[in-house]
Order: sequence, then C-alpha cells, then structure tokens
Amino acid sequence: MEVGITGGIGAGKSIVCKIFNTLGIPVYDADSRAKQLMEESTNLQEEIKIAFGKNSYHQNGKLNREYLADLVFSDWEKVQVLNKLVHPEVAKDYIKWVDNYETQFPYILKEAALLIETGSYKQLDHLVTILAPMELRITRVLARDPHRERRQVELIISRQLSDQQRMEESDMVLYNDEKQLLILQILDLHKRLLGQ
Repeated sequence: MEVGITGGIGAGKSIVCKIFNTLGIPVYDADSRAKQLMEESTNLQEEIKIAFGKNSYHQNGKLNREYLADLVFSDWEKVQVLNKLVHPEVAKDYIKWVDNYETQFPYILKEAALLIETGSYKQLDHLVTILAPMELRITRVLARDPHRERRQVELIISRQLSDQQRMEESDMVLYNDEKQLLILQILDLHKRLLGQ
C-alpha cells in the first residue's frame, strides 16, 4: 500500500514522516530526492542549465540554490518550468524506490508538498494531509530557514493549495497545531493502515 503525505510549507510533513520512520515504515522524501537528483542526474543538470543559465550550478557541480531561488521563486512561470523539468525525474526515481520496498512492508510513505498539484497522488492508495495554522507555519519556516524573509514564506504559501483544497482530495488529516498530540494521531493512523 502506498500512502502520500502532503501539506503546505511549515505544516510538519518531515516530523510526521520521522515518527512513521521510527515505527519502521519507509519514507520517500520527494523534495529531498529532487534536490539530490538536480545534482546527480546529468540530463537534469543540462536541462536546468539550458532553462536557467550556467550559473545554476557552481563549478564543482553543486546546485547554486541561492541563484536559482532568486531567479525562480519571484517568477511563477519559472517555477512551473523548473517543476516540469524536475517532477518527471522524481517520478521515475520513486518507481525505482518502490520496487525495493513494496513487498517487505505493510505500507510505504511518499512525502511531497506537491502531490496534489502534480497529480501523482492519484497513483497512491491513500492521501494524508498535515494541517497547521498559518502563523505557526510561517514561524516554523522562519526558524528552520533563517535565510528566508517572512514575505518570501508568505509568497510560497500563496502559491500553494489551500488547506481546504488539500482536505477535499485527502483520505485522512493530521493536525500539527501544537494543541492536539501529533504522535497519538500518527499511532492511530498507523493502526488503521495496518488494518487493526
């Protein structure tokens, strides 16, 4: 069984997946893998250089994140171009990853911010959305990413699906609002996914 974990920036997808991982459930982190693939895949590197210029990479082959962030995140069309280059590579990588785990575990997780936007959630058995209040999400991101400004975080949030839109496509919701115990919600969901 393949289960998607999604939510807006700062909702807490990573912490939820870390807890599932401690329960012995493998997690495919699509956002982290995308960053790795942007450095490991020579085809993807070439496509990014063609689309955004040679400055997209440092001389040592490492992705020039600051350059790309400055160039891309202020321009929605460029975000779309980058996504169209990266998402097919991530999709192929995920299929390979699934082949390694599929039969050994009762279920596996795919964590990604854009599961609904890319349509890839349709290939999964279940979709779980992580929700948190907007101000708490902004506070978390600013603490986690000191290089970001509040304005940039708000811009990212404005371009993502609303919580309501995510909930409409999801089978289950976890609340990471620091009022309800997250770990108990995860344990309950784990039991449900195990059919207990």
